[in-house]
Amino acid sequence: MLQNNPKLKGLIMSLWNTLWGGGISNPITAIEQITYLFFMKKIDEVESKKERDADWNEEVYRSRFDGEYTPWIDENDYRPSPEMPEQERAELAKKREEALKPRPKNELRWSYFSKAPMAAEDMLLHVRNNVFPFIKEMNDDTSAFTKYMKDAVFRIQKPSLLVEAVKKVDEIFVEIARDAEDGKQSFQDIQGDVYEMLLKEIATAGKNGQFRTPRHLIKLLAELVEPRLGHKIADPACGTGGFLLGAYQYIITDLVRQKEPSRLSEDEDGFERATISSILDEKNKNILNDSLYGFDIDVTMVRLGLMNLMMHGIDDPHINYGDTLSKNYNENGIYDIVLANPPFTGKLDKADVNPALGIDTGSTELLFLVRISKMLRPGGKAAVIVPEGVLFGSTKAQKATREILLKDNQLEAVVSLPAGAFKPYTGVKTAILVFTKVEEDSKTWHTEKVWFYALEHDGYSLDDNRRKLKENPLPTVKKEYKARVGATYPDRKRHFFVYLEEIRENALDLSYNRYKKYEYEEQEYDPPKEILQKLIALEEEILADMNELNGLIG
Repeated sequence: MLQNNPKLKGLIMSLWNTLWGGGISNPITAIEQITYLFFMKKIDEVESKKERDADWNEEVYRSRFDGEYTPWIDENDYRPSPEMPEQERAELAKKREEALKPRPKNELRWSYFSKAPMAAEDMLLHVRNNVFPFIKEMNDDTSAFTKYMKDAVFRIQKPSLLVEAVKKVDEIFVEIARDAEDGKQSFQDIQGDVYEMLLKEIATAGKNGQFRTPRHLIKLLAELVEPRLGHKIADPACGTGGFLLGAYQYIITDLVRQKEPSRLSEDEDGFERATISSILDEKNKNILNDSLYGFDIDVTMVRLGLMNLMMHGIDDPHINYGDTLSKNYNENGIYDIVLANPPFTGKLDKADVNPALGIDTGSTELLFLVRISKMLRPGGKAAVIVPEGVLFGSTKAQKATREILLKDNQLEAVVSLPAGAFKPYTGVKTAILVFTKVEEDSKTWHTEKVWFYALEHDGYSLDDNRRKLKENPLPTVKKEYKARVGATYPDRKRHFFVYLEEIRENALDLSYNRYKKYEYEEQEYDPPKEILQKLIALEEEILADMNELNGLIG
């Protein structure tokens, strides 16, 4: 969507650069501050719509902005000096009491402070000390959002910077509304795309620091596992929540497909997508709100993930701070779906690793695979991105991990991704593993055969620029994956099955290149004597030309 609206994209980058130029140079901090502003604006609009709907239906709705709040005051303004006469002290105390009188919560609305005739300094004080605390505590005390927003800080310190940022946010929302009207997409879906664009900036040159899975690959993994309404879905290293959102969007699309298929359209990667998510009724929305679970060891990422999901319409997401590889995490056999792109090169102290994982290593890509296997209930399915070294490495821990994939699970597919799929972040060659949990700590092999598939490209150029190409190959992966059931393949040129017996004979090697059959065309060459004669003739021609040139120059 954003690729088709350069004005909106320009406004977003202008807001980013405004904060950047105003001294908020840390990319994560900048995104946090932008998100806070988006929240303030969004909450006002959501509550206004609910109020209008209630009036129209003659219902009673208690808005978040009903009631009163106690305004913040600067106590220094009301602190008497030691020599102040008693009467002046009393008058000062009375002024303080007056300043602390409860005021209407409507003053905490974006529509109030963004348009109120107040000085820039007063707006900053009001937003920082009244509006922002209200935002932090807007959910129930038991919610993850309230828990992890507790230590959040509003870092815009310059009054002029806040005024400019508020103006730009208003312009962005006007353009979003216009795009929603023209494109018949819900405001929520477009705003989610805007937020995704901001998150993408984390990984751009000069502003990066966090690894992000490309959105089109997230879509592919969701398409392969097909999450359904009511599934309990998890990501053990969720970052900003991209995989959880991918599952959420897939479920919404599936609901629309069942109820109003005319509202589906093809997205830029060739997948069906619901152009609106407002089709969700209250019952389904509550089910979805209790379906998505994420964990991360970075509190900032947890906060961003929570806000990311809430910006997409998930009211009370379940993202928590936690190390899913540690001894403190023991959620086993409870998830229907796990989607993940765990850290590739992490190394942990073995003493910190949960011994129940059962492999002697500190390598995070191996530990997370085992953790994901344990998180799944019997019949649960996972799609995980791994570096290809995991698939053929010869260490004891690598072989033990692959054995768990093949024994405790039915390893269904290995999809080899092209080199460059994760540029500009990393050039590591990767693959997607799709597997279904069968039995924990199995003594027998539950995998009969594995389907191998190779992607030549993922719909984007494989250089650092990652330009969108005309062809959309990812839906073909889904199509071929579905069609593999009962299929036979005459050769191993592109996609094929490999039976467990052959895999065991090859030390549990699961790399695509191990089993692909390469065809070599025999080349015919002239006899060496003929080649030599041709070279001599060529040399004679060159010598003749050089002699002629020498004669011309005297």
